[in-house]
Amino acid sequence: MTMTVEKRGVTGKAAQAGHPRRRRDSYALFLLPGVLAFLTVIIVPFLMNTYVGFTDWQGVGSPSWTGLANYRELMDDSDFWASFRHSLFMVVAMAAVPTAVGLVLAAALFDYIGKHFGSKVVAVLRACFYLPQVLPIAVAGIVWSWILAPDNGSLNALLKAVGLGSWQQDWLGDPDIALYSVMGVMVWVQIGFPLVVFMAGLQRVDPQLHEAAELDGAGWWRRFWHVTLPQIRPEIYVVLTWCTVAALKVFGAVYVLTKGGPGGATNVPSYFSFTTFFEKTQVGYGAAISTVLTVIILALSMIGLKLQTRAEERA
Repeated sequence: MTMTVEKRGVTGKAAQAGHPRRRRDSYALFLLPGVLAFLTVIIVPFLMNTYVGFTDWQGVGSPSWTGLANYRELMDDSDFWASFRHSLFMVVAMAAVPTAVGLVLAAALFDYIGKHFGSKVVAVLRACFYLPQVLPIAVAGIVWSWILAPDNGSLNALLKAVGLGSWQQDWLGDPDIALYSVMGVMVWVQIGFPLVVFMAGLQRVDPQLHEAAELDGAGWWRRFWHVTLPQIRPEIYVVLTWCTVAALKVFGAVYVLTKGGPGGATNVPSYFSFTTFFEKTQVGYGAAISTVLTVIILALSMIGLKLQTRAEERA
């Protein structure tokens, strides 16, 4: 009888010990649809695109294997390097400027407006700043093309009305200023995302640190620089990584506003790949461009994630 009870006890303990493993296995089943979707939508198309990048293909017939010929041509292609330089300008407009301005606006909303006007006013202003993020880029691009139109655009009409008619420009048609016009639109589109992320980060900053710094005589700027920024460093890396990736793969705004023109002045790698792929039907060469862009984005993403992890460990 004693041996039977002991065996039953051992069996019960073994079943209890195996129970968490069975639960983990059942949880893994819920990940299966996501894994299959990731393989179908991301991995398989990327591998196919990478293969096409090593071929000479016009989209019909059988691709002809050319090895690294497309990539050697890419390294000598002045149009590609020009589009990549334009992409660096987009990084400034969509990552650097929104991050800096978003930090200042978030601090102003959190430290000043929130304390003097209440949280409801802050919520309304935050929503207003974030609104461009939820607008479809096609809609925003069409509206901005109306605003920046050379003949009857709102911006030129406003300049004329205030006596600055000499400042009127063909904002999207002049090769010298078209890129800067697109950059200005992208700053407007992108600024809401850093603002929301930074305001969330400011809520976890210990207020006692600010109180101690204020008692020591530190002004607002010194408290912001020495207390706030170190505490929200993980959020800064998240914003910079996310916005840099968005800037490198920007397509919709360029397509709607300028279609890469005038004269390639606003061409970026994603749009360059699109036109090479579909309009010029140089499918292999277009695939090589998109592969290079993907590798660059993956590398920058890994660097950003590494910096974010280090910042979280220090925080």
